[in-house]
Order: sequence, then structure tokens, then C-alpha cells
Amino acid sequence: MLDYEVSTYGDKSAADYDMLMGGGEPPEPAVAFLTSLVPTGNALELGVGTGRVAIPLAGDGLSVTGVDSSAAMLAELRRKPGGASVEPLLGDFGDLDAAVGDRMFGLVYSMCSTFYFLRTQEEQVRCFRGVAARLEPGGVFVLELGAPPYRRMHERQYVDAFRVRADEAAFFLSLHDPLAQRVDRQQIVMAEERTRLVPVSYRYVWPSELDLMAELAGLSAVSRGSGWSGGEFAGTGRHVSVYRKEAV
Repeated sequence: MLDYEVSTYGDKSAADYDMLMGGGEPPEPAVAFLTSLVPTGNALELGVGTGRVAIPLAGDGLSVTGVDSSAAMLAELRRKPGGASVEPLLGDFGDLDAAVGDRMFGLVYSMCSTFYFLRTQEEQVRCFRGVAARLEPGGVFVLELGAPPYRRMHERQYVDAFRVRADEAAFFLSLHDPLAQRVDRQQIVMAEERTRLVPVSYRYVWPSELDLMAELAGLSAVSRGSGWSGGEFAGTGRHVSVYRKEAV
């Protein structure tokens, strides 16, 4: 996607993000899952956005830092009730050395397929290695990811409607490169008063590929469930994958 930068999605969507995403799912299941793994200490969210999970997590025993490439997203985080409880860092989580320096964390996590915003395999592998370097011994890396688009594997372009109302329509226009595992997409919201365009470009990852990235970084696979409440992941929908850095 031409003229697309690491901060483009956040900058374009920040003001409307919670509305466009329907406010997201309730954060309580994710918070309960994360605190069951790491109840106290320092946590880092990759791509913190507007802080849907980071804010309640910070109120539940963890010291939470959130890194995001979009200053507009971090501004929305600060404006939210409780937003001051999360330490915001402006930076690219694909380069954690530059983003967080030599700080260490017991928990690193990423929500809603945000890891996919690293658009090449090399960037994703570098992120895993950066996370491993920033994890304390015994620390965990948790990723919530959507499954690859199995039903779309042979389609180069497609359209999905995700909201249709009397005064508004919202849909995705997607170009798909199955060899690069890349999707370039416009999220389009059309209403009587205005039309909004929110571009996003991402690279999806097969679960087995994700496990290999973790192994290359020195992390061990712990679990993979179908969501925050657990259950077997059957290959569709989303999964929550957990990796651990071995204790010394």
C-alpha cells in the first residue's frame, strides 16, 4: 500500500477507533487471563491503542506500559478515565530496543491481531527476539490473533460488509497476496454526513510459523486456546497463544 507508514492506521483511526470497533469486547476476560499468568510486576502492551485492556489491567495489580507508533492513539489513551495509570511510550514495537530501552517485564502481550501490523516476516521475527530480550526469566509473551483467512486463500481481492444501518454502511475492501501472507485493506464507513477511510496493511501468520518464530527467539510454547476463556483452537476464528522464557 503506497504511502502507508507504521503509524498510519493509528493516526487515521484514533478519533473514531472505539466507535468503529464497537468499543471492543469487554476487557475482563483478557485481564483475568493475563493476571492469572502474571499477577504482579511490570507488563508491556505492544500496540496499546486507546487502552481498552491496559487501563483495567493497570488497576488490577500490574504496572503497565503501553507502546504505540501513533501519537494520536496515545492521546486518546490519556484522555480516557484511568488513562494516567498506563505509561505511554511512542515507538515501533517492531524495534523494542529503541522503544523501551533495557527495561524488563514479566508480561508482554498484544491484543486483537496487532502483532500482524508488522508487515514482513523479518519484522515479526525481530519482534519476537526483542520480546525475548525484554522478558524476565519465567516471563510470558501472550498474543491474541485471528486465524489466517482459510476461506480466502485463493482470492486476490474481496469485500466484506460489517455494518449496515439506515443511515450508515461500513465495509472492508481487501487486496490479498497469499504468497506474502499480506492484506492491504480500506475500512470504509459511509454516512450521510461524511465518509471515513481507515487504511490498514498487515501480514497474517500461521500458528506453526508463530511457534517457529518463538523457538528462534528462545521462547517455549505454553498453550494455545480458542479465546481468553480457553477451549481447543480448531484452526478458525481467533487464538490466544502463550510463550514463556525459561527461568534461569
